[in-house]
Amino acid sequence: MTLDAWIAAAIFIVAYVLIALERWDRTLIALVAGLLVVLLGIIDQEEAFAAVDLGVLFLLAGMMVIASVLARTGFFELVAIRSVRLSRGEPVRLMLILAVVTAVLSAFLDNVTTVVLMTPVILSVARRLDVPALPYLLASIFASNIGGTATLIGDPPNILIGSAAGLGFDDFLLNLTPVVVVVFLAFAGIMWLSFRHSLQVPDERKEMVLERAEGTAIKDRPLLVRSLIVAGATIVGFLVHGAIGVEPATIALMGAAALMLVARLDPAEALREVEWSTLFFFVGLFILVEGIVATGIVSGLADDLAAATQGDVTVAAIALLWFSAIASAIVDNIPYTATAIPVVERLAAGGMEARPLWWSLALGACLGGNLTIIGASANVVVANLADRAGQPIRFGIFLRYGAAVVAASLVISTVYVWARYLA
Repeated sequence: MTLDAWIAAAIFIVAYVLIALERWDRTLIALVAGLLVVLLGIIDQEEAFAAVDLGVLFLLAGMMVIASVLARTGFFELVAIRSVRLSRGEPVRLMLILAVVTAVLSAFLDNVTTVVLMTPVILSVARRLDVPALPYLLASIFASNIGGTATLIGDPPNILIGSAAGLGFDDFLLNLTPVVVVVFLAFAGIMWLSFRHSLQVPDERKEMVLERAEGTAIKDRPLLVRSLIVAGATIVGFLVHGAIGVEPATIALMGAAALMLVARLDPAEALREVEWSTLFFFVGLFILVEGIVATGIVSGLADDLAAATQGDVTVAAIALLWFSAIASAIVDNIPYTATAIPVVERLAAGGMEARPLWWSLALGACLGGNLTIIGASANVVVANLADRAGQPIRFGIFLRYGAAVVAASLVISTVYVWARYLA
């Protein structure tokens, strides 16, 4: 490796360790590390700014505004009450119901948008039942990444893969949904085993929560109606964005602007609700990751993987699946996928069957994001929203449960890829 590569790797490792130790603010660590990469000349300012994915930032900002306005109306309180009633006040059953909702929404919207909308519901539910929010937040993150794996638009790595490989929405649905369903069932089992004893609610508390009238949750009905119309139109925009040629980030910003207009909101007041610390964490992370990508560290590792397979598509596909999961958990799955795509293209050009390679990359990159708190954009969003609500998610605790979920996910995916494409 070059000297720049060693310096970039050292900065990345130190930043990662500091984030894991949680003794300093993660946003400050990411920003300082990213700027250090620029100041030391690892990448120039143009490369650094180009690495910042404005699509992700604008999508988050727009949806945060919409979610904050919905919160004012009491909408999330209403959803929380109905969810509790559907589960009859049983906290573990409620956790699994919310996980199903999150997974389905993530498949047809995208996982980042889904967690922005679902996290306020989860925090409200935990408050009402007087139970720890952590199990619900963890389940939401894991479910969003699992559900997002099933479709072309559910997780950003799939969008990159679909574009490079010429795969459409139906290709992802037919090839990945079957294994995602099995992975979700395994995840649900792990969550049930992990929290079935720790999540307990006294009967009198259940009765008190179940007796609350839904109407008392709504604080501003006219604003709720307007907000739901705008939010619904925004969701429809996400579903048809490919057909109309408008990016999800643009749709989210249009939705936020439209809601401020129809609700007659002061923009300064609405924008105060945006989680700016989350957005700037991503700015720092994008620049930091660009440093190790630009110096060839990630592509070098991927090239070594390609050389080690020696033309065996079975070895290549399984190795790609596991390597992608581990790399995505460390680097973030978006830049890793962008770097790994040319490797798959080279393997396919050399005579390997491309189909198992593409699906292995998609499964590894999307499901591997559940391993660490910074492995996927949805994880970071929930962590920051939880911090703001006084319900922090510790790096080590996330890793403990994430490792179990990812291990089960990869074993199931390995069997699936081998049985469907390689046997």
